[in-house]
Amino acid sequence: MTEHRRIPARPAAEPAAQVEGDGIEQGKRLIRVADDKGLSLTQKIAHHFYLLSWKTPIHGRKLRGKYPLKLLAVPDDAIPGDGRAGAAMRAGYMLFRGQKQALDTLDFARLDVAPAFADHLHEFRWLRDLAGAAPRDQAAPIAEAVMRKWLAVHAETPSEPAWRVDNAGWRLLFWTAHAPLILSSSDLVYRSLVLNCIARTARHLDRGADKAPMGLSRIVGWCGIIAAGLLIPGGDSRRAFGEAGLRRAIDSGFHPDGGIVSRSPLAQLESVMALAMLAAVYDVRRQAAPAFLDECMGRAVAALLGLVHGDGGLGSWQGAAAIAPQMVDAVVRASRVRTRPLRQARDWGYQRIAAGPTVVQVDAAPPPVARLAAAGCASTGALEISDGAHRMVVNCGGAALEGAWISGDLAQGLRTTAAHSTLVLDDCNSTALLPDGTLGRGVTEVELNRQELENGSRLELSHDGYVRRMGYVHRRLLLVSGDGREIRGEDMLTPAERRRKPGRKPVQVRFHLAPGVEPTLTADNQGALLRIDLGALWQFRTGTGVLGVEDSLWVDPDGRPHPTRQLVVTAEALPGGSSIGWIFKRMG
Repeated sequence: MTEHRRIPARPAAEPAAQVEGDGIEQGKRLIRVADDKGLSLTQKIAHHFYLLSWKTPIHGRKLRGKYPLKLLAVPDDAIPGDGRAGAAMRAGYMLFRGQKQALDTLDFARLDVAPAFADHLHEFRWLRDLAGAAPRDQAAPIAEAVMRKWLAVHAETPSEPAWRVDNAGWRLLFWTAHAPLILSSSDLVYRSLVLNCIARTARHLDRGADKAPMGLSRIVGWCGIIAAGLLIPGGDSRRAFGEAGLRRAIDSGFHPDGGIVSRSPLAQLESVMALAMLAAVYDVRRQAAPAFLDECMGRAVAALLGLVHGDGGLGSWQGAAAIAPQMVDAVVRASRVRTRPLRQARDWGYQRIAAGPTVVQVDAAPPPVARLAAAGCASTGALEISDGAHRMVVNCGGAALEGAWISGDLAQGLRTTAAHSTLVLDDCNSTALLPDGTLGRGVTEVELNRQELENGSRLELSHDGYVRRMGYVHRRLLLVSGDGREIRGEDMLTPAERRRKPGRKPVQVRFHLAPGVEPTLTADNQGALLRIDLGALWQFRTGTGVLGVEDSLWVDPDGRPHPTRQLVVTAEALPGGSSIGWIFKRMG
């Protein structure tokens, strides 16, 4: 089931207009699926019994097979690792989002780390960090020591999270790409155990990849299967089986415009990374990759670049932090795709307006399907703005990066509407965040109209997130000048049709400012000067309500929060409707 479906914004006899030559669809309506309630109790019970089956002799027999004697090749990993994490391993400990784990006390049977840290360990992604921080003769003993610890606990009996589909898929990709670090030992028994575990992992994925959630997890699982088919002798049938499975996973995991169903830029980046690593396996075996793989990467990279700001990093959307420019560039280079940013990811739900040095990004879709997004956010209608290499208006971001610096409670707070640069009515989320972490009722329908004009861009969207509870439709109008020096906006609350008359409610329009942006209020509390470190001077004005400056925070690519400020326009929603106009204007 896809996250939302496309239907015409006009009657069938009047199809949505298409602006010739620029790919901008003027009219559109996006609808969140009606049965979006996360996993049912029946599904949870079925999954529990499936996990229990891993411990049975039947599953164990299915993992048996020939012991491979070697890998046929070692693919290149074109993406550099984290130098700090690699240096930490040379110093004797794992480093992950501010958390440390000493290697000499590492016990895979009793991992006392956050779930994301445990996944990092089980994926063996740290091999990339280690490979970039030390020569092979120094890195191999460290990698082998950790590998022996993992094999001692997990080689024989599958269990979660170690053998979860996504972790197992990533593990095959990293084991094979960095095989010299884990297969350099002269201990033939150890080498045989490693090679056999690679084969057992592939057999495990053969039977479980399609049971993973749609999107990144399933795609990574099938990538691991194909990599094993290409690199383990006698794997032709597994390769064919894996290619068929990957094609299904791509069809269900990506929207037609190339955006991943979870709507997360981080998941989008990771999916491109997995596909690029798989393409490297085809290259090293001098085999032609299937056409659908290249086509998918082309669409996915264009969608990914649509969320790149002027500094080269990604916007903070759907739980992701502002992913670093170096990582984005490395993944795109590894994909070998050369394409332009997608200005309108219609189904994925993001709009990009680039004018002069200014980039404006807008979340123009309902939230992701609950079961496909562990850190989905109530961010419909939010925007981000950058001026050249300087970010100006941001979202807090980082809800998916829980770790040493972000607690569980803070992560939940970062998913709220108030943590995004948009309108908040009566201090409520436009889509509810339920106690179990899933997204509840709220935005089900978003109407969008975009036009590219001679003097700039016009974008209008509306959502029904506040209709059921308060009787208001939120409409946001954006006008971006052709040179990017002026961004006009208007946030309107209008009474919903066929609803009882709404009452007066407090309303705030929030604009979270990036680090390095210092606001100074004007005397009339209707405007502010925004000084950007080493950047231009901007002016903000509002014609309604009272403008204030409050504390905020912004999460960096490492998952570390930084104190920032936010502009808050406070007004009141009136039963007959109300409007808050505002403008950002570049002064220099």
